[in-house]
Amino acid sequence: MSLMSREEIKEIIPHRDPFLLIDTIEEMEAGKRVVATKYMKPDEFWFKGHFPDYPVVPGVLMLEMMAQAGAVAMLAMPENKGKLGFFGGVKEAKFRRQVKPGDTLRIEVEIIKVKGPVGIGKGICTVDGEKAVSGEISFAIK
Repeated sequence: MSLMSREEIKEIIPHRDPFLLIDTIEEMEAGKRVVATKYMKPDEFWFKGHFPDYPVVPGVLMLEMMAQAGAVAMLAMPENKGKLGFFGGVKEAKFRRQVKPGDTLRIEVEIIKVKGPVGIGKGICTVDGEKAVSGEISFAIK
């Protein structure tokens, strides 16, 4: 049983279809860490053009999935209710495995530093325990 559904996620972050890119929150300690999932439906909008004969999830969208999961962890804190999280940067992104239709991405983000409205999250995405992408994301809460 998931901790949060898409509808509950939408109560925390403002993303909506087609750009709400996480399905569930499985674990969370607000302001510290989060585990989310995203099932890659064969009809996801990006598969039509990336690539028509060899559909794979764009790496930049997996980074966005990490950012959205991290935003849920940060914006779930009472003092951040109603605020927005913005990307500040990406560091050390590494892509290790292709993610394809039918895969379920497990997205783990640990908030490793926060100073005022700015912070850094360390993320890793896996499919069946195999690392797909990792990196650090910086963000600002406004």
